[in-house]
Amino acid sequence: MAAGTYNFTIEQGATFTRLLTLKENNSVMNLAGYSAASQMRSTHDSSTVVGTISANVTNASAGQLTLSMTASATGGIEEGIYVYDVEITASSGAVNRILQGKVTLTPQVTR
Repeated sequence: MAAGTYNFTIEQGATFTRLLTLKENNSVMNLAGYSAASQMRSTHDSSTVVGTISANVTNASAGQLTLSMTASATGGIEEGIYVYDVEITASSGAVNRILQGKVTLTPQVTR
């Protein structure tokens, strides 16, 4: 399965949440036994993680996982454009990248 591309915006200092539903061959993918992980970096080859996006399987039978960051976590990231991806890991250890793209972090005014 090739990773999809999804670009989105995170507002600095605000809580971020996205619910994803994974499908494979037009059917909901059962995520029982899977874990997920996601990171943001300034470039693909950067060794520095700018932010970790919590990625949790929230309804395995419905193929749903939730990406989230707290307001304090988004507040600690400098405004800019970053790259990210989301990977899922099966209980067998097989890793698949399911999503990738750019994150635009907009600046906070109210502090």
